[in-house]
Amino acid sequence: MAGILTWFWNERFWLPHNVTWADLKNTDEATFPQAEDLYLACPLAFCIFMIRLVFERFIARPCALGLKIQANGPQKAQPNAILEKVFTAITKHPDEKRLEGLSKQLDWDVRTIQRWFRQRRNQEKPSTLARFCESMWRFTFYLYIFTYGVRFLKKTPWLWNTRECWYNYPYQPLTVDIHYYYILELSFYLSLLFSQFTDIRRKDFLIMFLHHLATITLITFSYVNNMARVGTLVMCLHDAADVLMEVAKMANYAKCQRLCNLLFVMFAMVFISSRLGVYPVWILNTTLFESWEIVGPYPSWWVFNLLLILLQFLHSFWSYLIVKIACRAISRGKVGKWNPLHVSKDNRSDIESSSNEDNGPPPAPVQKHHNSTTNGTNKAHGTNGYLSAGAPCPDEH
Repeated sequence: MAGILTWFWNERFWLPHNVTWADLKNTDEATFPQAEDLYLACPLAFCIFMIRLVFERFIARPCALGLKIQANGPQKAQPNAILEKVFTAITKHPDEKRLEGLSKQLDWDVRTIQRWFRQRRNQEKPSTLARFCESMWRFTFYLYIFTYGVRFLKKTPWLWNTRECWYNYPYQPLTVDIHYYYILELSFYLSLLFSQFTDIRRKDFLIMFLHHLATITLITFSYVNNMARVGTLVMCLHDAADVLMEVAKMANYAKCQRLCNLLFVMFAMVFISSRLGVYPVWILNTTLFESWEIVGPYPSWWVFNLLLILLQFLHSFWSYLIVKIACRAISRGKVGKWNPLHVSKDNRSDIESSSNEDNGPPPAPVQKHHNSTTNGTNKAHGTNGYLSAGAPCPDEH
C-alpha cells in the first residue's frame, strides 16, 4: 500500500519541476491545499443530503402545493402477474411479436397491452411534485453558491487578470474563502452522486452518474495541485446557467407557460454564451497558453487541460441539443405558443417534461374476437405507429 501511495502521489506527475510536497506543507506564515482537506467533504455531503430532505419536505413541498402542483403520481397500471413478470424480467418495451403473443395469452387487445406497459413505465418516474421539489432544492443551492462565488471573486485579482492564476504558482496560499468554496461545491456534487442510488432511478442514470463523477474529479484534481484560482473561475462560470435551468424547470412543472419560455430563452443565451464563448476565450486561454508561458507544462498540467478540453466538447454537444430543443418547440408550437421543455424528453437529460407518457385511466381489457374485422383492426394499429419501432404513440403526447 505504501508503494502504491508513493507511486500515486509522485511529485514529478503532480507538481512543476523542482517543486516537492514538502515545499507545500502548511506553515505559520502560509496555508496550502492538502489532499486530506477533502476528507471533510464526505460527512458534509451527508449533511447536505439531510438538509435537502428537510428542505424538500418543509419548504419546497408547501410551495409546490401552493402552486397547485398535484401530489399524486402517474396512473398506476392494473395488477397483472404475467405482464409484470415480462416487465421486470424480460423487457420494458416489448416488440410487435411479443405483444401479439401476450395478446393471445391474455386474450387482451394489443392496444390495451401497450397502454399497460406505458403506464407501468410511468410508475417508475418521479411525480411532477417530486421533480419540482428537486429542482427547487438545486435552484436554491446554485443561487447561493453562485452568489457567494461572484461576491468572493470580484475582490480577487485573478478575476480581472487571469495571469494572476499562475504568478508564484504553486506557492499560492489557500484562503478561507477558496477552501470553503471548494469544500461546499465538492460536498454538493458528492451528495448528488449518492442520492442517485436513493432517488427513483431515471433513464439518464448512467449519464448523470458520469457527469457528477467527472465534476468531482476536476474539483479534486485542481485542489490537490493548487490550481484553485482557475478552479474557482470554472465553478462560478458553470453555476451561472444552472440557476436559470432549474428555475425554468420549476416554471414548467408549475405550468407557467410564458415564464417558462422566457426563462428557457435566458438559460439558452447564458449557457451558449458562457460555455461556447467565455469558457474557451477566458478559461482555456489561461490554462493552455498563459500557464504555459508563466509556469510551463508538466504531466498533471496535460491531464488537467485534457479534462477541460473534453468539457468543452460536452458544452458544444449540449448547446446543440438546446438549440435543437428550441427549434423543435417553435416548429411544434407554431411560433406563437411554444413550450421548450415540453418536447425535450429525449434531449438534454436535465431539461425535463412536466407531462408523463400517459396519465389517463387504463381502458378495460378488450377481449379479442377472432374474426376478420378484429384482425384487420389490429393490423391497422401496427401500421399506424402503435407497434412500429421508434414511432411515438398518440397517447404519449
